[in-house]
Amino acid sequence: MSGTRVLAGESGRVRGAGPAPGLLLASQLIFNVGFFSVVPFLAVSMRGDFGMGALAIGAVLGARTFAQQGMFLFGGVLADRWGARRLMVSGTLVRVAGYLVLAWAADFPSFLAGAIITGVGGALFSPALESLVGTARSMETGNAGTGAKPTLFALLVIFGEIGAVAGPVLGALLLGVGIDAALLAGAAIFAVMALVFLRWIPGTDAGGQPAISRVGNREGAGTWACLRERRFVLFASFYAVNLLAYNQLYLGLPVELERSGAGVGALAGVFVYVSLLTVVLQWPIAGFMRRVGDKTALSLGFSVQAVGFLLLAVLSTREAPEGASLAPAALMVTALALGHMCVTPTAMGLVAGFAYGHPAGAYYGLLATCGGLAVLAGNVLLGPLYEHAYLPSLAAAAPWAALALLAATSAVAIRRFVPGH
Repeated sequence: MSGTRVLAGESGRVRGAGPAPGLLLASQLIFNVGFFSVVPFLAVSMRGDFGMGALAIGAVLGARTFAQQGMFLFGGVLADRWGARRLMVSGTLVRVAGYLVLAWAADFPSFLAGAIITGVGGALFSPALESLVGTARSMETGNAGTGAKPTLFALLVIFGEIGAVAGPVLGALLLGVGIDAALLAGAAIFAVMALVFLRWIPGTDAGGQPAISRVGNREGAGTWACLRERRFVLFASFYAVNLLAYNQLYLGLPVELERSGAGVGALAGVFVYVSLLTVVLQWPIAGFMRRVGDKTALSLGFSVQAVGFLLLAVLSTREAPEGASLAPAALMVTALALGHMCVTPTAMGLVAGFAYGHPAGAYYGLLATCGGLAVLAGNVLLGPLYEHAYLPSLAAAAPWAALALLAATSAVAIRRFVPGH
């Protein structure tokens, strides 16, 4: 079997070689299996096994996300300069190290160190993968602009969510043995992935970018161009709310499950539900979003998320209905997932329009870096609010109302910065 494919420019001449889209999609699936078998249960272990509070847990989870998403810009720059294979192998090996540190951790500093190392591994891996997907998408459509169909990015989300279904199931099984078993299993998955990448990812130039994506012959000339484009920086800043919102599945959702009486034991089931919802609906939603246009898709997605948070803000002030303790969380995560499905493939497809003529790795990196900054700041600010959200009260509504306001702001503002065709 061959893991590479030939990419041709509009003239039909061979421009370079890159991995087959199937290998990229499978990589996303397996990477998420290793991730979701551990991270959703990390907060539960820190609270239940080590007695840590919401502020400490929020700081650890926020640091992991910032180390990953916040460092994406540098990961993207390295992918543009050193090549995708080197970054993808390095990222998986660094994540192995992070999981081993977490397996050894017994206090806040060691959990924090392990979380940061784990995040850095993702920061090396994901921008390289996304730049390869962006290249494959551009070559298949023959158009790297905003009018190209975001089918590969929709598939990337779907395959990622298939991994997100299998991950919590594996993690829940291993959690009966202990969180250390889940961490060691995850480390083994990433170690195998490193070997696969060495074998099947070609050693292409600059993250696998074909010559058609260059500016003349000045390779790398546009590496930092994303920082000079005010329109893209503002677009990325408002898009960052999407990552902050989705991160509440790890920080806020366990709090809500305790408040409603459903218990954190329902956490794995909720993650499976979100992933199945995404697997079933992502493709038709992506098709509908292409028809309504990028601006409408982004505004609609953030609006749906805002409604979900607002509903939970109202419902969190009172006891959950008898026999329906999961209902408030289910409403919120459904809206969050639907909004995420509208926003994510649309925004990822638009990056090629912003980056056209420059290496795209840094653009994907900056998009995620803004999200990482938003999660770090947001989790630190939301952590103290969640401390008062374990029991039904007006105070329990505060974090969810704040998130609703942020999502509504992005729904209104982000459409102004969508690039023209």
